[in-house]
Amino acid sequence: MAIMGKGKGKPAPESGDRVLDVTASMQGSLVFQEPVSLRISGRFQGTLQTRGSLTIGDEAVVQADITGEEVIVAGRVNGKLIAKNSLRLVPPALVTGEVWTPVLEVEQGARLDGEIHMAETQQNMSLDEVAEYLEVESRLLEQWAREGKIPGSQEQGRWWFDRTKIDQWVASQKSS
Repeated sequence: MAIMGKGKGKPAPESGDRVLDVTASMQGSLVFQEPVSLRISGRFQGTLQTRGSLTIGDEAVVQADITGEEVIVAGRVNGKLIAKNSLRLVPPALVTGEVWTPVLEVEQGARLDGEIHMAETQQNMSLDEVAEYLEVESRLLEQWAREGKIPGSQEQGRWWFDRTKIDQWVASQKSS
């Protein structure tokens, strides 16, 4: 992983921005709690959760479940992609899998093959994100989800939660 400043063809970061450019082959989970401008230029396999902007470079090959805010893809992505604010595909992008975003822009020459979910109110959150949001242990939250005490759905062994439904659930618990 390399920290970069100004780069060829890339906008200069604003003063104080943290910009990370991942050029190596990596496998595992990357979680960024604080906003960061992240660029994946190499190979990545696993799980990626980030706040801020995420760019998948045109040479990148990513097989991962990705959660980000502002996401731009120019490379190859296979997996579940959740862009909380917007997703932009630029050539030669190839995205294969399930996409969740309220705003989608696909430029000519970019390709998307899979399911697209664009419900404005849908904001999927992972088990860990909801646990942090509700300030409870992940194990307890998973137990509640398994018992149907909290609204959630399990896909391929992972729990996902709609933030709107979680907020409604919290409100109903306060009135009980």
